[in-house]
Formats: sequence, C-alpha cells, structure tokens
Amino acid sequence: MRLRPLVTAAAVTAALVVTPASAAPAGRVLGYVANNDGGVSVIDTATNAVSETIVDSGGNSPYMAAVAFDGTRGYVTNSVQNTLTVIDTPTNTVDRSIAVGDHPAGVAVAPGGGFVYVTNYFGSSVSVVDTATWTVTATVAVTERPDGVSVAPDGKSVYVTHDRAGAGLLSVIDTTANAVVATIPTGSNSTALAVSPDGSRAYVVNRTSNNISVVDTASRTVVATIGVGDFPHGIALNGSRAYVTNSVSNSVSVVDLTANAEILPRIPVGERPISVSLLPDGSAAYVTNFDSDTVSIISTASNTVTGTIGVGDKPVGIAIHFVPPAAAKLVAGSAQLQLRLLGFTVRSLDATLTETHTGAPVAGATIVFRTVKGNPLCTATTNASGKATCDANVSLLVGLNTLLQGFTASFAGDNEHTGGSSHGSIYLL
Repeated sequence: MRLRPLVTAAAVTAALVVTPASAAPAGRVLGYVANNDGGVSVIDTATNAVSETIVDSGGNSPYMAAVAFDGTRGYVTNSVQNTLTVIDTPTNTVDRSIAVGDHPAGVAVAPGGGFVYVTNYFGSSVSVVDTATWTVTATVAVTERPDGVSVAPDGKSVYVTHDRAGAGLLSVIDTTANAVVATIPTGSNSTALAVSPDGSRAYVVNRTSNNISVVDTASRTVVATIGVGDFPHGIALNGSRAYVTNSVSNSVSVVDLTANAEILPRIPVGERPISVSLLPDGSAAYVTNFDSDTVSIISTASNTVTGTIGVGDKPVGIAIHFVPPAAAKLVAGSAQLQLRLLGFTVRSLDATLTETHTGAPVAGATIVFRTVKGNPLCTATTNASGKATCDANVSLLVGLNTLLQGFTASFAGDNEHTGGSSHGSIYLL
C-alpha cells in the first residue's frame, strides 16, 4: 500500500510537449473508498488490492465519495471539517478543498461534470459547487438532515433524501432555479438513493422502515414499496436489479426492479455494510463494511462474495469509475558521439518522464531511443527521478550525418500514463 500525501499541482515549463502514442493505453477502473477515520483507499479493480491511500491534510473525516463522469475528478465529503476534497484521479493527488456547509454527507456530480451537489446534514442545505470556478455558487435550503443525493440523467433535477425519524422525505431541486420544487413522503430515516438511467424512477432507501420506496419522478409519487433487510443503508442499480446494503443484518439484498420484489437469499458480507458501487460493466458489486474495515466483492452473476479487501478505518462511501491515464511529459536531453573502429558510440542518451499535472517523476517506464530515421539505439528504464539513460554502439552504415541530426526518445504509454516522444541532440566529441 502506498501512502500518498497532499500534492500541490506545480506549473511545468516544458520545452517539448508529449505527443500521444499511436496505441492509446486502456486506463484503469479504480474504486475510491472514503474511510471515516481518515484517508481515501484507492482500489485497483484489476488486482482487487489497495494501490495507494490519498490523504488530504485539511480534511481527515471522509464520509462519501463520488467520481465525475469522465473519471478525471473525484469528490469526497469531510463531515467534521465541513469541506469537499477534490481529487485528480489520473494522478490520485489532492487538488483542493472547498468549504461547504455544516457536516457534509452526500455528494453527486451533474452530467457533464459542471456542478457538484453536497448535502449538509446539520445545515439543512445543499451546496452547489461550480467546477469551473471551484466555488459554492448557491446554497439551497432544504428540510432537516439531508443525506443522500443523486442527479437526474438530464441534469434538470437533484433528488435529496432526509434521514429523519417518522415519515422521511425526498426533496426535488430544480437545478435552473436552485430551489426545492417538491417534497415526496417516503419511509422513515431515508438515506441513500439511486435514479434509473432513463430518469423515470428514484429508489429511496428507508433505514428504519427496512424498505425501498419506488418513486415515479414524473408524478412525484411513491408507486411501490419493497421490503429488504434490517437497517438498509446503500443502493446501486444494475440493469433490472438493485443491490442494497443491510447494515444491521450484515447482508446485501438483491432486488428485482421489474417485479419490485426482493430476491432471496440475501448475500452475507462484512460487519455493518454501508455503501455499494458497481463496476462499469456491472459484473461485480463492491460493498464497504464499516466495522470490519473491509470491502466485500460480490459477483453479480452468482450473487456470492468472491473476495474481501482490507481498506482503512471505518469505510463509508465508495465510488468506482474508469480512470484515464495521466498526461505525461517526456523531455529528451543530449548525447555525445564518439568515433570508434568500424562504427560509433553514442554515450549518455537520456530522457526524463514526469507527470504533467503534478510534475512528479515517473519511475519504471521503458524509454526507447532511436535515430531520427528510426534506427534502434538502446532501451532504458526510468529511475526514481524519472530519468532513463543508456549508451549505444552504432554501425558505420547508419551514417555520421544521421547521428548528428539527433535522436528520438519515446514512451509507449501504459494504463497509468500517456505515451509520447521527444527529440534530443547528439554532439560530436
């Protein structure tokens, strides 16, 4: 596990800009787990292991996590510090923290990523964050204890649950006016919710009613109620099914959304499951277990637990998304040409690879050096400083004039960083 501290993005003064490699890397599917006792665990779903832990020194009480539609930004609420942490997901570094309302809980991103909506549990409000300016541009007053939040697929409405005893409520916010336009009675202590991909249904988890309210978003009425396990807390939709965490019975309910009925048996997971998120292809559900400090992996084909991942203390929210490779910058240096019998020696070919966003060196990358005409010279791996260097013995057939035109250093790219190339100089000794 790699502990990654707060990193401030540095300006990069590059002489040469990396050009995209011919074959685009695939990127990664990462899970972001908000650990309420501090830090965000990053799960690489290819290995189902924690690859690093992101720490925001100004916000150490993560509660819920969301990832922007394109995977390039992550958002985590800090319930004690009253802030929203913004993460650059390709580099997994903290960009900034934004002050929001009192005890922020839920967080959701609008389609297109232009706005982020944060529920302020003790502030009875929703903060609207404009991602163009990174400021709170509106604060929408709502009823008490707003908790879960979801944005309609068309971006025109925001739905907010209220974790209040007795009859719970679902507030509907018009995003043009940034005002509540309707409140819909649901079950008791409503927590999480999910909106169907076509926007026609909102599924509200009612913690102390032990059920799910199915809301018709057009008529703004509850059209069905589905019983689940004890103290349900989180929900994620997967086609015609929903996965619902039951925090007291330590299980996950699978719900048939066509029949509006639970499919038994329930799936046993860790202690006090809170949130659930699915892989983009829907093949697995990942569940945070608050008291076990773990994440359970459920195969949606068999509805069985296929793995368990240790994370940080008291995991709460989780968000999974495809994350593209981080932009990288390759800068080639210079080399010295030495004549030898029947050929040439090119000494100290070098190039340095760094992340564009942070300026951090990229270690372990394979750099290929060639002449400007494509003749192979040598291959080297970047060190801890991001620098690769090697010597090359070259045949006379390559030609002195070709070598004096310099060399090309190239990086093919990988799942974590984009590829590119750069031109360097060769000088005759």
